[in-house]
Amino acid sequence: MTAIVSKLLHSRSSLPRLYAMAASKHGRLFTTDSNKVDQSFKVEGAKVEEAETVDVPPPPTEKLLVLGGNGFVGSHVCKEALDRGLSVSSLSRSGRPSIQDSWANSVVWHQGNLLSPDSWKDALNEVTAVVSCVGGFGSNSHMYKINGTANINAIRAAAEQGVKRFVYISAADFGLVNYVLRGYYEGKRAAETELLTRFPYRGVILRPGFIHGSRQVGSIKIPLGVIGSPLEMVLQHAKPLTQVPLIGPLLTPPVSVLSVAKVAVRAATDPVFPPGIVDVYGIQRYSQHK
Repeated sequence: MTAIVSKLLHSRSSLPRLYAMAASKHGRLFTTDSNKVDQSFKVEGAKVEEAETVDVPPPPTEKLLVLGGNGFVGSHVCKEALDRGLSVSSLSRSGRPSIQDSWANSVVWHQGNLLSPDSWKDALNEVTAVVSCVGGFGSNSHMYKINGTANINAIRAAAEQGVKRFVYISAADFGLVNYVLRGYYEGKRAAETELLTRFPYRGVILRPGFIHGSRQVGSIKIPLGVIGSPLEMVLQHAKPLTQVPLIGPLLTPPVSVLSVAKVAVRAATDPVFPPGIVDVYGIQRYSQHK
């Protein structure tokens, strides 16, 4: 054996054969070019590397804060945002609601009062967008505070914090009803003015009329859609009649809470969604887009 190796070493033409013999003893076959590796070895290495790679989804980059997220509209906004893969938190006076659905466990629930800024400003940390569903009824002064002052405080705080977009769930003009619920509508319009001032290019105002859907009241679900859905189908074709003075706005069609939630989340996260006021017909139109 020693004689054979010695003979091969003295022959240049036999060197490649010697390299091949040595390499084959280790289970690998190399060419005479030291920079080239046999293709079968390359495929083996690729398979090993691929098997070791694990796809880990990146954490959500959009962080949405829903004001009044434990209410009728707010809870649907939270769920819609979670379905879209967003990080969601909610702020309300009562904090976490009694909702037993599994999605509620994925929301970060904050307790605070928008009329007392020091009680909730930490909830804006790292938030990229806000959807306000805050509103309420009562005396004129109370309605102005809840619909106007509370939302104005939120809009100013969000602007100071550098929040990218702000969506406000307002209300359609109902003509004669505006005089009866003066504090409600004056508060809504004051909040709208503040939003358009602070977020001229990144603020969206939704003006739905009657919002229908399954509403949870304690352990009971009230099927508002039984009335609202048929009315929506009929009145959405009566748009010209809404221009009749005083009584025309009463014919504004209802809209599904699912549609409102879908458009609110889209408006809060889509950078090309146009700023400004979206009426009930716009909500119906945008909700049909995927």
